[in-house]
Amino acid sequence: MFNEKGTSLTVEEERFLDSAEYGNIPVVRKMLEESKTLNFNCVDYMGQNALQLAVGNEHLEVTELLLKKENLARVGDALLLAISKGYVRIVEAILNHPAFAQGQRLTLSPLEQELRDDDFYAYDEDGTRFSHDITPIILAAHCQEYEIVHILLLKGARIERPHDYFCKCNECAEKQRKDSFSHSRSRMNAYKGLASAAYLSLSSEDPVLTALELSNELARLANIETEFKFVAHPNCQQQLLTMWYENLSGLRQQSIAVKFLAVFGVSVGLPFLAIAYWIAPCSKLGRILRSPFMKFVAHAVSFTIFLGLLVVNASDRFEGVKNLPNETITDHPKQIFRVKTTQFSWTELLIMKWVLGMIWSECKEIWEEGPREYVMHLWNLLDFGMLSIFVASFTARFMAFLKATEAQQYVDQYVRDDDLSNVTLPPEIAYFTYARNKWLPSDPQIISEGLYAIAVVLSFSRIAYILPANESFGPLQISLGRTVKDIFKFMVIFIMVFVAFMIGMFNLYSYYLGAKYNPAFTTVEESFKTLFWSIFGLSEVISVVLKYDHKFIENIGYVLYGVYNVTMVVVLLNMLIAMINNSYQEIEEDADVEWKFARAKLWLSYFDEGRTLPAPFNLVPSPKSFYYLIMRIKMCLIKLCKSKAKNCENDLEMGMLNSKLRKVRFQSSARNSENFTVKKGYNKPTRYQKIMKRLIKRYVLKAQVDRENDEVNEGELKEIKQDISSLRYELLEEKSEATGELARLIQQLSDNFGKNLNKDI
Repeated sequence: MFNEKGTSLTVEEERFLDSAEYGNIPVVRKMLEESKTLNFNCVDYMGQNALQLAVGNEHLEVTELLLKKENLARVGDALLLAISKGYVRIVEAILNHPAFAQGQRLTLSPLEQELRDDDFYAYDEDGTRFSHDITPIILAAHCQEYEIVHILLLKGARIERPHDYFCKCNECAEKQRKDSFSHSRSRMNAYKGLASAAYLSLSSEDPVLTALELSNELARLANIETEFKFVAHPNCQQQLLTMWYENLSGLRQQSIAVKFLAVFGVSVGLPFLAIAYWIAPCSKLGRILRSPFMKFVAHAVSFTIFLGLLVVNASDRFEGVKNLPNETITDHPKQIFRVKTTQFSWTELLIMKWVLGMIWSECKEIWEEGPREYVMHLWNLLDFGMLSIFVASFTARFMAFLKATEAQQYVDQYVRDDDLSNVTLPPEIAYFTYARNKWLPSDPQIISEGLYAIAVVLSFSRIAYILPANESFGPLQISLGRTVKDIFKFMVIFIMVFVAFMIGMFNLYSYYLGAKYNPAFTTVEESFKTLFWSIFGLSEVISVVLKYDHKFIENIGYVLYGVYNVTMVVVLLNMLIAMINNSYQEIEEDADVEWKFARAKLWLSYFDEGRTLPAPFNLVPSPKSFYYLIMRIKMCLIKLCKSKAKNCENDLEMGMLNSKLRKVRFQSSARNSENFTVKKGYNKPTRYQKIMKRLIKRYVLKAQVDRENDEVNEGELKEIKQDISSLRYELLEEKSEATGELARLIQQLSDNFGKNLNKDI
């Protein structure tokens, strides 16, 4: 049906395509009606047919004329072209074509319709600019065409959510095997459409929640930022603020000083507030404590106290320890030294209570969200790692305490002398009297102290979680997160180069152990240390110098060490700095949107019911917890009774069972008729749905106004030019018709004048 590539067009076809491109309505209409040899599906040298040319130049009348022809080709491509250019009236005209009557053409992509063996799309990609996995609704969502998205949604078009990335179904396996790139591209396009502000606001009843649910998947697939824009909209932020200060409406309008006093009051009275909540969780004070703002303040205060305990626990060593590593100090001569060093202090006992409270909170979160959703958040992984290290540290410390206690019991039971220095003890008992410098490297107390130090560092890094609540620190926290990602990317190249030079320098100098001025590069450990600290300028050139006159080895060492420093310091470190600077610039360009989205995610974590009291107050169950437990036990008993009753019913005779089934059917039909009337009441929109509807309406209207207020661009100038061109051809047609009518009237007057003249003669 199409002209093959390289085939020349006839004069008639060239004139037809030119008329369609420039909007010459009279010529197009005349050729379509009168010409019997015209191929209206012919294409130009670019593979564009008349319909695509007319749509591309926004000639609505020409498009309508062409759509009336049967067997018209590339209607789908014309629709995609109209959507990409935002021509709403042309989109409506094309959607009225009989090909879209059933609606299947709107839900399937060109790739999925290729098996139909028709000319609805240019399946060979010669006459289209769009990917074969793009559907009309996906393209409209990409282009943020709100009105077109609304029209397509009314026609029944939807964007199907892609299968899971690791899906092994037959469809995904076949697409992956056939063309993995096209499969990945189709997934990306679908997710871009799902995350667009136009599709989110018009297809979802709760666009904010939908955007947040998509954010994790989008982060893995592409760097898409459009899903943030709806959440950062002023109307959405206004609604989030209202929910954030729930039951505290007066506090929202107060100054920073008043809010600071409120936070200080919660800090001082947190134990008393917890007791009041245990006693009366449903009172007015309980409702205030359940508000998201108060929950955030309570948890932040609790964590601040926890960090304070970590500082206090180390305060006794700020000015140095009382005894040196080679000294042992005991309370009395018969005391085992390790009994004193492994005892838990009051601050460590409080820290353990806080850790238990945080573990219980994490367990509840895993139970509510599920393990898979829990591990999707990096902050949860940080909490899990921090708490696990704390548990491992205290466990190792407790094991050391138990062993020291057993040694003390042995001394109290079998040793009669009051001074242990005068007694010869068994080796396994004497070990617990040694000073620190004689402890084994694998001693549980040493391991406990190392793990505890790591846990303390992770605990203070957890402060970054609450930084998005502040407008000044929020963007910095986001930039820090991006920086960490850049460092992980950089580490791949860094480790590759580092290991190469480490092994090379070790192979070069491993034979010269003791023959160098320092032990650098003589062992793998020394090679690692020397190269690592040379990045920061802490290694010396003498590291490659030999005591012997082996200049060849020494010169190779100089060259390799120099190349390493140039590669690491000059090239790779500067590349890392450039990557970090680029990430910071990306955040800075859209800092307000990024910060508001991060703050919304933080706020939403406190909107859910439960987890009102922070650690360690959450370890004591409230009356509400007992009530929920009783209700859950009651539901389990009801389900158990129903299952037993169902088993008993299955043992009845067939006749009685059939009669009961007839009765059940009658009751269910009556119940359905009652439910029909009841559903009318349920169909009434709730307050939340009304608010969401208003937010969506305001957002869409503002987006359309912003687009209308944009400056005149090249596309709009081209549109005006095409309109003038169409008007010119219409005026020429009217002039031609007027000229023909005038010639006919002159001819009639001439004939009448001739007849009258003959009569007079």
